[in-house]
Amino acid sequence: MPNAGGQYFWASELAPRRWSNFLAYLTGGIAWAGAVFTSASAALSVASAFVGVYQICNPEFTFDPLKVEGRWPIFIAYELVNLFAWFFNCYGKAIPTTAQITLYTSLVSMVVITITVLAKSSPKNSAEFVFATFRNENGWSSPFITFVVGLINPNWSFACLDAATHLAEEVPRPEKAIPIAILGTVAIGFVTSFIYSISIFFAIKDIDSVYLSPTGVPILEIFKQALQSTAGAVVLETLIICTGVGCVIACHTWQARLAWSFSRDRGLPGSKYWAVVHKKLDVPLNAHNLSCVLVAILGFLYIASSTAFNR
Repeated sequence: MPNAGGQYFWASELAPRRWSNFLAYLTGGIAWAGAVFTSASAALSVASAFVGVYQICNPEFTFDPLKVEGRWPIFIAYELVNLFAWFFNCYGKAIPTTAQITLYTSLVSMVVITITVLAKSSPKNSAEFVFATFRNENGWSSPFITFVVGLINPNWSFACLDAATHLAEEVPRPEKAIPIAILGTVAIGFVTSFIYSISIFFAIKDIDSVYLSPTGVPILEIFKQALQSTAGAVVLETLIICTGVGCVIACHTWQARLAWSFSRDRGLPGSKYWAVVHKKLDVPLNAHNLSCVLVAILGFLYIASSTAFNR
């Protein structure tokens, strides 16, 4: 029987009966926390992109994320992105269409960006630079730790694989649709991201400028170097932003459904309230509100310390 609980429901069913409740509760709590933090991370990424685009179009505007006063523009953009995702997810009927549009947007964006960057960048980096050069710019003295820390970004790209399982009670034929969604995400994500990443590496002209970009968005600087055009860089970054906004919406859908299903099984304090489904909107509005408020609060952590937020 399909269950929106996902992995915590599996833990309850598969674990030894003596430990099933504890392990299910632990799994559900960690899963929901992960959904909330991932939503915050996705919102910050999109917010940074918005501010970066504004900065590259207005060079006189400067901000330093290492200083508290320099983090306010991104913080405000972050809260606006979170508010938009909250509002959008209040209307559940638009979610399936949005998910499809986001998928096609991401695929089209990948093709357009890859072809454009490779066609316009000249000269291109050598294969040795792309496949054999290792640079440590994150402050760790150990190459191994640097490599492991570097895996955070690709891991982030596949961090939401369980999201589809929490829609198991809302999609037709979930026994087929959910596995296809999960495996399809891995397959499509690996192929497209590998091709995209390699093309970007070949297009980098000045890697030090990428690290020190005043936009705070390295990929935006790479686009500018490859195309030698600010307008072109903004167009390509806009494609990424469109995909990113869809991802933030999906993350908020994920965290709301997980909070709702977990509360339905009395996993959260005040579960009776969070487990309510709004009759007119047909969405778990209370659980959605709870999760979005937590994401909004996490934004203040970024104001206090960008390092703490990103760790």
